[in-house]
Amino acid sequence: MEESQIMIIDAISYQPDMEGLMRQLHIRPGSRDASDLAELAHQAQTVARPKVMVTAAKIAQRGKNYVEIAGHTFTSRVLAVNLQNADEVYGYVATCGIELEAWANTLDDMLAMYWGEAIREAAVGTALKALDDALSRLHPSIHLSTMHPGSLADWPLAEQRPLFDLLGNVKGAIGVELTDSLLMVPTKSVSGITFPVTEDYHSCQLCEREGCPNRQAPYDPMLYIDKYQP
Repeated sequence: MEESQIMIIDAISYQPDMEGLMRQLHIRPGSRDASDLAELAHQAQTVARPKVMVTAAKIAQRGKNYVEIAGHTFTSRVLAVNLQNADEVYGYVATCGIELEAWANTLDDMLAMYWGEAIREAAVGTALKALDDALSRLHPSIHLSTMHPGSLADWPLAEQRPLFDLLGNVKGAIGVELTDSLLMVPTKSVSGITFPVTEDYHSCQLCEREGCPNRQAPYDPMLYIDKYQP
């Protein structure tokens, strides 16, 4: 992938993990709910078109609390420290797709809407897996980590703007629009910057939120002081 080259990953097949969905939604195998969920997942599978837009970008300059990437300034002490040894990063948006969003909007039963949300989350997970696979093929010997705008107070949701500016026409490429409130539509979309690291990094390590279902690493109360405090 050359500098500033945009890559669109859209040949992504969504295969529902029924065991995982039933476990997540507390549905008993063999039950009527399991049958209804299977039918809903099949409907979703026929229309789902998860997608990813990703760009490789060079770091132009950096300071204590900011990084300039391909002419776009990102303000974050944690991001600046994480990228201190990086020359290139990948900015991306991954989505469940406008097709699955439109399908979900046709659901009028509260339970089906709840299940549909879980299905869309699984579909964007499929898109993220496709992104991970693509970057792993490009850099098979390099370990990568990711930061997401809004995941930390240090890198707030407002940083969605320069990320979308870095990527360009995200809506035209994969159908994802950034609203005035900085949320993405389709709602089951994920944005971030992926970068090379010498040791694992997860924003969860700096987050005190308890009971988060998406936590990937335990909170480390000393990490910010040891590594990121100016």
